[in-house]
Amino acid sequence: MESGRESGAESGAEAAAASLACSRFPFPYTPYRIQEQFMEALYGALEAGRVGIFESPTGTGKSLSLICGALSWLRDWEEKKRQEEARLLEGLSPAEPGHPGSTDTAGEPDWVTAFVQRKEERDKVDRLKEEQIRRKKREDRLEKIRNNVQLKYAAKRKRSEEEETKRLLQLSKEALSQGAGDDVLDQLDHNEEELILAEYESDEEKKVVSGLEEDDDDLEEEHVTKIYYCSRTHSQLSQFVREVQKSPFGKDTRLVSLGSRQNLCVNEEVRRLGALQLINDRCMEMQKNKHEKKSDEENEGKKRRVSRAVCPFYSYEQMQFLRDEVLVEVKDIEQLVSLGRETKACPYYGSRYAIPAAQLVVLPYQMLLHEPTRSAAGIKLKDQVVIIDEAHNLIDTITCIHSAEVSGSQLCCAHSQLSQYMERYRKRLKAKNLMYIKQILYLLERFVAMLGGNVNQNPGCQTVSQTVFSPLPPFLSGTVLKSINDFLFQSQIDNINLFKVQRYCEKSLISRKLFGFVERYGGPATAVKNNKENQKMAGLQNFLLTLQQGSDKEGTPQSPPVEAENDQLRAASPLMQIEGFLSALTNANQDGRVILNRQGTVGQSSLKFLLLNPAVHFAKVVEECRAVIIAGGTMQPVADFREQLLSCAGVDPARVLEFSCGHVIPPENILPIILCNGPSNQQLEFTYQTRDLPQMMDETGRILCNLCNVIPGGVVCFFPSYEYEKQVYAHWEKTGLLTRLATKKKIFQEPKKANQVEQVLVEYAKCIKRCSQAGGQMTGALLLSVVGGKMSEGINFSDDLGRCVIMVGMPYPNIKSPELQEKMAWLDKTMPRAAGQAPSRVLIENLCMKAVNQSIGRAIRHQKDFASILLLDHRYARPAIFNKLPQWIRERTQVKPAFGSAFAELRKVRTSISCAAPQTVSHCAHPDLSQVFPLE
Repeated sequence: MESGRESGAESGAEAAAASLACSRFPFPYTPYRIQEQFMEALYGALEAGRVGIFESPTGTGKSLSLICGALSWLRDWEEKKRQEEARLLEGLSPAEPGHPGSTDTAGEPDWVTAFVQRKEERDKVDRLKEEQIRRKKREDRLEKIRNNVQLKYAAKRKRSEEEETKRLLQLSKEALSQGAGDDVLDQLDHNEEELILAEYESDEEKKVVSGLEEDDDDLEEEHVTKIYYCSRTHSQLSQFVREVQKSPFGKDTRLVSLGSRQNLCVNEEVRRLGALQLINDRCMEMQKNKHEKKSDEENEGKKRRVSRAVCPFYSYEQMQFLRDEVLVEVKDIEQLVSLGRETKACPYYGSRYAIPAAQLVVLPYQMLLHEPTRSAAGIKLKDQVVIIDEAHNLIDTITCIHSAEVSGSQLCCAHSQLSQYMERYRKRLKAKNLMYIKQILYLLERFVAMLGGNVNQNPGCQTVSQTVFSPLPPFLSGTVLKSINDFLFQSQIDNINLFKVQRYCEKSLISRKLFGFVERYGGPATAVKNNKENQKMAGLQNFLLTLQQGSDKEGTPQSPPVEAENDQLRAASPLMQIEGFLSALTNANQDGRVILNRQGTVGQSSLKFLLLNPAVHFAKVVEECRAVIIAGGTMQPVADFREQLLSCAGVDPARVLEFSCGHVIPPENILPIILCNGPSNQQLEFTYQTRDLPQMMDETGRILCNLCNVIPGGVVCFFPSYEYEKQVYAHWEKTGLLTRLATKKKIFQEPKKANQVEQVLVEYAKCIKRCSQAGGQMTGALLLSVVGGKMSEGINFSDDLGRCVIMVGMPYPNIKSPELQEKMAWLDKTMPRAAGQAPSRVLIENLCMKAVNQSIGRAIRHQKDFASILLLDHRYARPAIFNKLPQWIRERTQVKPAFGSAFAELRKVRTSISCAAPQTVSHCAHPDLSQVFPLE
């Protein structure tokens, strides 16, 4: 077995040492042996500072193993540190090799060496004493709050009353100041004052920290050793927090849940904005107003400014109270928001104040993997532990976070809005603001020119010019990829410092100001007064109206509410999207590409930045952290993580540990079969050229008919794409196969729209429940799903909901995609060949098998579950493909050249199922269908 790799069994001195160090892990029940192995391997990886890739199938208690293994290590680490501190403070710690006091000081007199050593030891002792004092104060404060509940709530009531009094006084003061300030508005409304950009401090001038109190002592508080746990969705994070609450560590762990403002904001005025970017900008603007307000109050003799809105929940005292409440008792996001409303304190900033003292920080992927977001949240990774769960899509996640796309419509719309804004407030804007606005306008103009258009014309009616495109290969159909430098030179913007423009957009909040401006003047329904200023605004209204009419003519179907909200944001504030694209252009030339996508009109065309090297953004995480654990239920194939992520991030292969454990189910509870031929001996090979043949679709239908005759409950069948599933369905309808299938199982199809998925799943579960209770000819339901669709990840088809999972063909990605082609070319240039295969070929196979493994992992969700898995394509038997199946499935897989032998095996399973059904089929009596399908 290769170096740096370990199986589920204990092996090597490190695992033995870990086992000796933590022979007993606190656990809510007697753990499975594989859970013990998992925790021992995890403990060893954290102790040795490794980068671990951990795979533990769903149903094996991965979350609890992570919690108990990691927190056991943290408990032991803290105890060890306390003992070392005590020894040092007592003066009993001998000088160790490598300690500053025992370094080689050849050539120095003994008394100098002794003096330096004593000074270093005194400084270290002083630091340790300060740490102890701070820790003791924090622990005493939290213990007091934990034990004195009545005092806690009395203080809360008192603070709420004080806050209400302050708020009422503030409202009356603002009303007076607004009345006094009418004569200094220079013909602008009170509300319009908020739309004007404040004076901008350049990069060379003192940096202002937005949204945080500069004199907050707690922000300077030293960060204790902690574990950062991140996952993909807020629902997964909430589920993890509930597991912590149930664990033996639930009472004593200082845990804080972090989230976006969209999830944590309790200010209803801000929450109503809906879109994340609007909420972020409005929140930051309100914090800025609070700081400006303080300085205005200090300058009583100067001209008063118009009062600007500040957030009533941004109270330092109340947020400190919320911080302590969070650290005293484990709370998930929902509980944190409720506490924020109750205490009139901002959960978003209050939770950030809790980070330094927390032992376990729970947060979404984006907050950890995106460096600017990480810094803004006050997350410090130096010598900390990071656990990334549900990490099978980690590479794609990093790529998506750091990629950006803008359409021609957005570029033209932003140019029009910003031009109108500049014209209206030209006399009120400082020179530096005007300079940056003109630079942004120039950038927008050049971007549209690169798409072959003109910013002064309606993008919806403007046909793309052919001049900017070089001759294209026929299969790319209007798509050109350029390096970052080539794009900057050809668009003639290489003389503009994009770093400064990016910083200006971030600090000036220009996109927020522009959004407020468009809200006020851009809507066609806005009442327009008959004066010169508002007549100028009519041009903006008319232009936005033509954009809307142009998009309506394209005949796009009506969007669901969430999509409509996002469309509204893109139309109202396109500059927010464009800022992301500008930020992406600051990547290194070799790490990304710019895609120019031409689609008939300028409005339909787009510019997209594609990140090719995700390791560049992951490198800092693995460099700074003590240990990084990448975990998931299905991590195979792991070559992508090793080669594309860790190797490119500069991680020493000897530091990488791989751990994969088996499943808790007995071997007879799962029957994976690779089927090479169908009932009529038709070879199963669903290539792009052969899968559309009538005989292939007929053979697939015959296989399903036979299986539905013998398999009870639910059967889930995955197709490579929505288009192919529709094509096969239509063919079966025409040939009558669908009618034959429907006599045994009711047929459901996965919908394309996300808001329809839950309803289909509920109906599917109800049908299976009815059939299992009523008996008769109908044996359950058949669900036709799509690989990479809504049902291939995050849905549990446990028990009768998924007695058989079928994979039709191999879901290879579209190799004609320009993005994928560029990624393949980049890998072939930068990566060595593996086992004689080109890196691009390995990538294609890995993408395919990751999708397969996620889909077939929907079944077998707990210890007593059972199911069969059928892979319909003889190519699955090839060693290179076969070895990329999860180990616990691979070691039980049978390859069947003929359908007859496979069918016989399935009939045997059916017999054992019939005998075991009363003990194992549990979901049919389940009272709550939402618990059967934990939708994310």
